[in-house]
Amino acid sequence: MAPPAEDTVGGGAPSSHEAADRLLRVFALGMVSLGLSFVVSNYLVFWLGWPGLEAMFADLGWFGLGPLKKPLEGGAALYGWLQIALYVVPIAAIIVWVQRTAGRSPHADSETLSNFAAFIARAAFWAVLLVGLEDAIISFLRVEDLLGSMAGEDLAKDLGRSSFRGLFVHYPLIALSIVIAFFTRTLGFIWLALLVVVAEMQIVILRFIFSYEQAFMADLVRFWYAALFLFSSAYTLLHEGHVRVDLLYAGFSERKKAWSNAIGALVLGVPVCWVILSRGMESKTSSINGPMLNYEVTQAGFGMYVKYFMAGFLAIYALSMLIQFMSYFLNSVAVLLHEPDAKVAPAEETHF
Repeated sequence: MAPPAEDTVGGGAPSSHEAADRLLRVFALGMVSLGLSFVVSNYLVFWLGWPGLEAMFADLGWFGLGPLKKPLEGGAALYGWLQIALYVVPIAAIIVWVQRTAGRSPHADSETLSNFAAFIARAAFWAVLLVGLEDAIISFLRVEDLLGSMAGEDLAKDLGRSSFRGLFVHYPLIALSIVIAFFTRTLGFIWLALLVVVAEMQIVILRFIFSYEQAFMADLVRFWYAALFLFSSAYTLLHEGHVRVDLLYAGFSERKKAWSNAIGALVLGVPVCWVILSRGMESKTSSINGPMLNYEVTQAGFGMYVKYFMAGFLAIYALSMLIQFMSYFLNSVAVLLHEPDAKVAPAEETHF
């Protein structure tokens, strides 16, 4: 949307509103970029053994960090610089892009971020659907001693190891889920809610009618139930579905509501997301990294091997909520910058 004529002064120099518009867009998009870079960097450090920013800064003597006992050399130093670039390059690209799209409305960026959060949530939905069904089937075959005759004894033993099942079964299904999410625009959470009900119903029927119950059956319910509530949080925020303790908000004007939402997103929403990401991924034994690195499973005999997977739900929740909070922030900015008709993208435009 082109800025109004009165917003441009001094022969094309940006007005204060235009300058604020650009600054806030850079801030919001940059915050999302930092979140994505942090998650990717966490994978590089703890899964692939890259040195990490702290080691790189210590090696360079930045921020008062003492030197390493052994300086980074060769490939380690290169990996360190690549990790610095992982943070710096996207921010620089965002600044350039915002400058080149100076007339773009914050509301347009808000819709883009909402659609991106929706894509992450869709991919996560398909992942838990496919992994849940696959893992429940494998667990059933194992507990009934049918897996060896169907897949061979060697493969059956391998599938009994969580690391093998995660690496060669779960991760390929996650990759497939990302592809499916790219080409589909379905309301996955409605179906996931139905699947939770079906999974619970089959426990009741099998337990009380056929006297049959196994650990993997309850694991499947917990797996899908946790995914439903954590992955749908960004969708609920988009559609104003979260419980709001409303004493004053309903009587606010549009601008006061925008101020309330913008400040709330920055002061209450974004910090929570960063606490989850930073505390959950600060070391190999943190609440997110620890279970995922060790492919942690429950102690319930032939239950499903998805406990480590559920730790990753927290990262998906924090990342999707961070993106949606920034979308919420930009939508409020659009109202404050004289776009009183700006609204959050409706359900038919933002596909979860």
